[in-house]
Amino acid sequence: MTEPWRAVLSLRLYGALMHLAQPLLRRKLARRARTELGYAQAVPERFGHYTQPPEPCAQLVWVHAVSLGETRAAGILLKAWRAQQPGLRVLLTHGTATGRAEGLALLAPGDVQVWQPWDAPGAVERFFTHFKPRLGVLMETEVWPQLVAGARAHGVPLHLVNARLSDKSLGQALRWSALARPAYAGLSAALAQTDADAQRLRQLGTPVQAVLGNLKFDAQPHPGQLALAQAQRHPQAGLPVLMFASSREGEEALFLEALQGLKVSGSLPFQPLIVPRHPQRFDEVAQLAQAAGWTVSRRSAWGAELAQLPPPDAHTLWLGDSLGEMALYYGLSQVAVLGGSFLPLGGQNLIEAAACGCPVVMGPHTFNFSEVAEQALAEGAALRAADMAQALALAGQALQAGQPDWSEAAQAFALRHQGAAQRTVAWLARSLGEH
Repeated sequence: MTEPWRAVLSLRLYGALMHLAQPLLRRKLARRARTELGYAQAVPERFGHYTQPPEPCAQLVWVHAVSLGETRAAGILLKAWRAQQPGLRVLLTHGTATGRAEGLALLAPGDVQVWQPWDAPGAVERFFTHFKPRLGVLMETEVWPQLVAGARAHGVPLHLVNARLSDKSLGQALRWSALARPAYAGLSAALAQTDADAQRLRQLGTPVQAVLGNLKFDAQPHPGQLALAQAQRHPQAGLPVLMFASSREGEEALFLEALQGLKVSGSLPFQPLIVPRHPQRFDEVAQLAQAAGWTVSRRSAWGAELAQLPPPDAHTLWLGDSLGEMALYYGLSQVAVLGGSFLPLGGQNLIEAAACGCPVVMGPHTFNFSEVAEQALAEGAALRAADMAQALALAGQALQAGQPDWSEAAQAFALRHQGAAQRTVAWLARSLGEH
């Protein structure tokens, strides 16, 4: 069988399986909705059925941001893009409830927000027929076979922006190359974050047109949150704050175990703060900490101006149980331990921490952000630890040594790599003008 026919047959088989899997998706969404109500919202949109009136002509620019991090990157892009083209109308799609909630703040009059269509032929066809986007922008990693095929069938140029591809994801794509290669090759263009990302993307046949850097370096920390945090620090207590940032399931137990070891030895040199990655786990993490013997003080009890924030002590664990306040938490903290990096989960983005002047200690697993992690290490904005116990030991040593230059190195690292937003908008504006 020739390669083109193998690709066609693979896409048809994949499409049939995705169509048959729709009842499974509905059940999964119903289960998720028990803890995150957002998943019960507008479920028919997932299958290409919309309450919005159909678009009469191709006016919308489609931006797909699957989850929270991608939506924040999309916000940086759209802010710069609208500054150049104030009348830009956007079709904003997401795959997760947190992404959709975050995306509400990005909408302007005339914009539309819906769920990403399930990657089945019928849903994808209804999506393109209904909205008629003139250009598509996929944020970072979201390349779906039917979606790419549908864009090509409808003549919609599709760009992968702020594009990244880890070694792990490349390996997975190569194992399913009959589907992955036509999908990546079917993009109109990709704008990569780094040269290494560009190299991996090209191995799949992706038409990489430029390496423009990472949009997330252009994010500006919330100035009000930073000011509030700085005003509430307790230098007189002599106990700096260590934040476990964007912790993931299974990692909090490692963190609490390592903390317990420091408490037993009488050498806990910081106030611990945990900010879980997923809001549906706030209560679970609180219960986990209480079961480990901690008194838990939650952000939701501190008040808008942090009037009820307790003074740091070695027996109370602070819990960040709010959304959209990462700048506040980083501002309260002298160092952050990076969630997602102490189990094989790929790590979380450390750029926001650096921009807030909060250096990080990373675990061994940062494959989703490998280039940024290595840059931060090389430029003095981060440390690497083999496990959680070593991470807390390194953080404690750095805090006790009182390294003012560490915070300055983190901020300098963030500033040094800015500019991707303007470069990306310039490229997309040219493309939009051509279509």
